[in-house]
Amino acid sequence: MRRAVCPGSFDPVTNGHLDIVGRASRLFDEVVIGVLINQSKSGLFTIDERIEMLREATAEYENVRVASFHGLLVDFCRAQGAAVVIKGLRAVSDFDYELQMAQMNIGLSGVETLFMPTNPLYSFLSSSLVKDVVKWGGDASSYVPDFVGDRLAERLKQN
Repeated sequence: MRRAVCPGSFDPVTNGHLDIVGRASRLFDEVVIGVLINQSKSGLFTIDERIEMLREATAEYENVRVASFHGLLVDFCRAQGAAVVIKGLRAVSDFDYELQMAQMNIGLSGVETLFMPTNPLYSFLSSSLVKDVVKWGGDASSYVPDFVGDRLAERLKQN
């Protein structure tokens, strides 16, 4: 079975993330979305909330599942039986950072990294940017699934 991991923090999941996951789901037998637990960072949404949103957003894909992890990505890949990491690239600046990570990952464990160029519709998109837009009253509805936008607006209204 060809299995790949799409890692990230997904705080919150955006249509850019979903584009990469959907495309990866057509290339691999199974795609595992790995939600990173970073104990040194506090996200807007809890890990459980992110997992719940990702599961709802990817429900149409029978070969996609969601799990959380902490520690090294290569250890998570090994535990999942995945030999490939899928990373979306928005710009050259993403490539500079991701190339270093990919080289470290292959050196540590032989896990390969497949870079996918982002759909031009989402080349500027990030979770941080979406949060800022909503925080200041802007409309981010074309950048996240509707239910994510609703939860984002509600959460930011509370803060």
